[in-house]
Amino acid sequence: MTRHAAEACAVTGTKLLRLQRPAWQPLPEDEWKLVADAAAAAAALPAGARAFLAIGKTDLAAFSARADVSFTMRMIDPPEPDAEMPKGKVLLAPPGENTRDEAALLRAHRISVLVAKNSGGKAGAAKLAAARALGLPVVMIDRPELPVMETVANVEEACAWVARLAQE
Repeated sequence: MTRHAAEACAVTGTKLLRLQRPAWQPLPEDEWKLVADAAAAAAALPAGARAFLAIGKTDLAAFSARADVSFTMRMIDPPEPDAEMPKGKVLLAPPGENTRDEAALLRAHRISVLVAKNSGGKAGAAKLAAARALGLPVVMIDRPELPVMETVANVEEACAWVARLAQE
């Protein structure tokens, strides 16, 4: 979507601003493996792993060939009925809000590795803290490379950008 917006704005001469939360960064005690995409994340999982997929519903097909891995997949919205996805448990729920509850969930499903997209922000950060507390490795899917454009990290900065535009 960002690429399409950048192209449309370039063609029409429209100003464009991207609002993007800062990416999560590993702490020294974290064991993260940074990968480029869902296919690389699937390949990075060790045989016999019990993986918790916290990546939403759109990239599940990349994991479907990993019959040697047990999956628990959390997503807010259910996958499409005909969606290609790995065999495993589907949990329809938003990200947990605190480390204690996320750690309990990971323990209850005997998770050995967490797979997440680096969306940044507070929502979803508890799963990373829980993985850290439990000593679990994380396969982190990096953000895709996006077109260069002015970017701000929060709503306040976006409002200030709009206010500057209004004064031009």
